[in-house]
Order: sequence, then C-alpha cells, then structure tokens
Amino acid sequence: MLIALILFVITYVLMLVLTKYRPWIALSSALIFIILGYAGIFELNILSALKAVDYNVLMMIGGTMGIVSLFIESKMPARLAEMLISKVSNVKWAVCLLALFAGIISAFVDNVATVLMVAPIGLAISQKLKISPVPVLISIAVSSNLQGAATLVGDTTSILLGGFADMNFFEFFWFNGKPGIFWGVEFGALTSLLVLLWLFRKENQEIDAKVETKVSDYFPSFLMVGVVVLLILASFIPEPSEGALQTLYSLRSGIICLFMCIIGIVRACIINRGFEPLKSVISELDTDTLLLLFGLFIIIEGITAAGLIDRISELFYKIAGDNKFLLYTIIVFFSVILSAFIDNIPYVATMLPVVQRISGMMNGGAGVEPYVFYFGLLIGATLGGNLTPIGASANIAAIGILRKNGYEVKNKDFLRIGVPFTLVAVLTGYVYLWIVWGM
Repeated sequence: MLIALILFVITYVLMLVLTKYRPWIALSSALIFIILGYAGIFELNILSALKAVDYNVLMMIGGTMGIVSLFIESKMPARLAEMLISKVSNVKWAVCLLALFAGIISAFVDNVATVLMVAPIGLAISQKLKISPVPVLISIAVSSNLQGAATLVGDTTSILLGGFADMNFFEFFWFNGKPGIFWGVEFGALTSLLVLLWLFRKENQEIDAKVETKVSDYFPSFLMVGVVVLLILASFIPEPSEGALQTLYSLRSGIICLFMCIIGIVRACIINRGFEPLKSVISELDTDTLLLLFGLFIIIEGITAAGLIDRISELFYKIAGDNKFLLYTIIVFFSVILSAFIDNIPYVATMLPVVQRISGMMNGGAGVEPYVFYFGLLIGATLGGNLTPIGASANIAAIGILRKNGYEVKNKDFLRIGVPFTLVAVLTGYVYLWIVWGM
C-alpha cells in the first residue's frame, strides 16, 4: 500500500505543478499502476483497469462538448444575453442578471464554454459604458462555477457523481422522494445574487442595450433541448437484468449525448458541403479532460486495489466517528478549501469512493445513506474553486479574456467578489442539504 500511496501523491503533485501535462501524467501513472499490478504488488490487470473506466461519463462529456460547440457557433447564447440586458435600466442590474444568465446556461453547458459565450457581452457593455470589465467578467465566471453542480450535465464533477451514484438527469431535481441537489444550488444562486447586488450597489449608470446579434442556426438550440428531454425520458427506462441490453442501459446517457452530437455535426457538414464543422468541433473538443479522466479512473481502481481508499476512509471515520453532521461538515468545508487550490475533477473522482466507504462504516458498521455526503462533496468541490483566481477553469478563462483585452486582474479584485460570493452560496447549500438530506 505504501508504494501505491507514494505514486498517488507524486501523481497529484506533478498534476499541480505541471498543469499543461496533467492528462499525460495521469495516463503515465495509470500505466505504472497496471505494471505494479502485474508485478504482484496488488491485484490489478489491464482488463480490470479498463473495466474501471466509466465510458458513460466520457461519452456524455464528449457529446455535450460537441453540441456546445455548435450551440456557441449559432450565436444563440449571445442573442439571449442581449435580450436579457435590454430589459434592465442600469449597470447594477445588467451585471447581476448577466451573471445569473451565465449561471443558468452553465447548468446545462460546460463552465468554460459558458464564460466564452457570455464574456463578450460583458466586455461590450463595459466598453459602451466606460466601466472596468474586470468585476463584470469575474461575476460571470463565479456564477458559472456555482450552477455547474445543479444538473447532471452541468459540470464534469456532476457527471462523475451521476455515474458513480447511478443517478439520472431527473434525480438531480427529485431523488428518493426528496428535493435534489438542484434546489440547493438554486438557493445558493439566489443568495449569491444578493451579494452581487450589494457589491455593485453604486453602479447605477443608465444602460440602453439593443438586441443586435442574429442567430445563424436554430438547430443546435433544438439539440440542446433534445438532449435534456432524452436524458429525462431515458431515466424511466427499466433496467434489464443482464446481457448486452444491460450494457447499453449503463451507457444510455452517454449514447444519447454522443448520438445527438453526431446528428448536429452530420447536418452541419451537409449544409456546409464540407468537413469544416467536424474539424471545428474536434479542434474545440477538450481532449485533455477526457484523457485525464480516463487515467484517473484507472488510478482510483489502483489505489482501491491497494487498500488505500479503505485507509483514507478509516482516517476520516476516526475523526468523525458516527457523527453524521460532523462528517458532513468536514467533507463540505474540506472540499471548499482544497478546491480553491487544486482541480476539482481529480479531487471528486478520488473522494467519491472514499465517501461511499465511510458511509458504509458508520452506524456500527450497518452503514448510512451516503447521499448527503455525496451532495456535500459536490457543493464544496464545485464552489470552492471560486475562492481563488486559479481554483476553477472558468476563472482562468475569464482572466485570460481580460488579459487579451489589456486588463490586468489583481488577486484583491478577484477575492473581493469570489470570497463573499462563495461563502454565502456554500453556507446556503450546506444548510439546505443538511435539512433535507441529513436530519
């Protein structure tokens, strides 16, 4: 187990230091784990490693990325943002509603993609009114991160939870007869909106925005809606008992996302009479995330086989014992702090089996339902990234856009918005989840 622990720590340190090479570090570490398995250090072979990969999650992420690419290209998000801004009278409400709009989009679209969609609108408004776009784009980024945890397709961490806990799209809204995590995120969004209103309380300049962007193609919008509808419908399909149908059932969400993406690409290629749309989607596909996850699934299987997951779980259990509230609190705020500095994807992927194991050890070994811990992990890890400029990819993307436009973002500029926004949203979600799922 010591060898597995050392390799796991080295892998994480390298991913923190060499962020550009994270996928290759994860894949290399996964290969070493497999080699150690064949060396007899623990039980792991190439077949068990490949079985540990959640292909449904990878297909969902890949398919969703492709559809999002087509959606952005259609200019529908920009038009929707302009329609929203045209209904308000001053800068304060324009910024807050633009951030809220980014959050709503982010519940169904990747966070970074959301920032890329909405940021140009924020820049245009700022330039027109001659105000700094720095706080505007920061607000858009942190709001995008918040809503990523709301639905099954909102963020990679949500997809990871859905795959691990076997949750479908609908169960993020209503699960086991109770309101799901979606409502906790939305309550957090409402309270954090109050924070933004307070932060921008002096920005009362009048605004006169027009709806100028023209949508080039409505079909990608129908694809987006179609994916959501099909995911909901697929949740009602009864699970087959065995065989090929059961395999297809386990991949149903990924198949839907990938199939809809292929439809959109094929149609675009036919209309354009060429393969440019396919090349565009492939070039914008976040292959780094897909390769990173592929490697992480194998790494986690390796540390599980080595007994490391059990040891980490025992450590948490020694601290919290059978006190559900204490364990829940530790998971939420431990996740917030760590996610402020490390990527939440490998963190959540590692902690899900840990949380599952701890919940099984509680109540004198009889176990307790793990869902309040799962949801607390997701809330903490997703929102913790908003504490620092480097805590989430959406933050980095927003800062990169600002730098390209000649604006330098100081840490104090980000912390001024990120810290109160995060604390209020986390505390709201924390209280909600405990009342609904913990008590």
